[in-house]
Amino acid sequence: MTIAEVYAYLDALSPFDLQEKWDNSGLIVGAMDQEVSTIALSIDVDEKLIDALEENTLLITHHPLIFSGLKQLAFEKYPANLLQKMVQKNIANIAMHTNFDQTHLNAYVATEVLGFNIIKKEGFVAYFEVDEAYEVFAKRVAKCLSLECVKGVKTKQNVKKVALTTGSGCSLMRSIDADCFLTGDIKYHDAMEAKSMNMSLIDIGHFESEHYFAQILEKHLKNLGLKVIIASSENPFTYIK
Repeated sequence: MTIAEVYAYLDALSPFDLQEKWDNSGLIVGAMDQEVSTIALSIDVDEKLIDALEENTLLITHHPLIFSGLKQLAFEKYPANLLQKMVQKNIANIAMHTNFDQTHLNAYVATEVLGFNIIKKEGFVAYFEVDEAYEVFAKRVAKCLSLECVKGVKTKQNVKKVALTTGSGCSLMRSIDADCFLTGDIKYHDAMEAKSMNMSLIDIGHFESEHYFAQILEKHLKNLGLKVIIASSENPFTYIK
C-alpha cells in the first residue's frame, strides 16, 4: 500500500480540509508514492521514538513536527535533528491535528474517558451536563485522566454544564457557554479572565488529554491490512510530588 492510499483513507475518516489555517496537518515527511507496510501512531515525534522505529515506517502523529516554514536545517537543533534521522531511516510522517480534534478526539475524551453523554458539539468544543460540587468533579476528572495534580479556577460551588476542548483551548474561552471549561495549558491571565467571566476552569493537561489519539486511530486502521503499532512519545514534563 502506498502513502497516497493511506492518506486517502485518513482524509475520508477525518478530512484534512477541516484543519485550522495556522495548522500544518497532512504529509510532513515522505512521498505519496512511497510503499508502506508498517504504521506507527504517536501524539508527537521525539528522538527516542525515531530510534525505536523500523526503517520505512509511516509515522502518523497528532502534532505536526513542522508548524511553519523552516529557514534552515541545522541538524544540531530541533526539529532538524529529528528530520535528519527520519530521512536517514526513510520514516515518513503524516500529521492529523486540528482536523482530528474536531472529528474524533474531543468527543472520545468526553464520552469514553470521562464517561459523559455529549449534549452539543460545536467545532472543537464538546458540551455535557454534570451535577456535582466543583471539588468532587475536579477529582473525578483527575482520576479519569490520570492527572498528577489538579490546577483550576473555582468560581461556582457546583458544576452543571461543562465544555471540553483537549490540548490548548483557552483561545476559545470567550465563546464558551458553560459553568466550567476543561482544557489544557491554562495560563495565569487565562485564569484571571475566567474569574472575571464567572467561569470555572480545570486544567486537563495537553499531553494528558490528547495522548488518546493513537488508540482512537488504531481501531480505524486495523482494516487496512497493515501492521499498526502504538508508539506514543513520552510526556516532556516531569511532576515532582
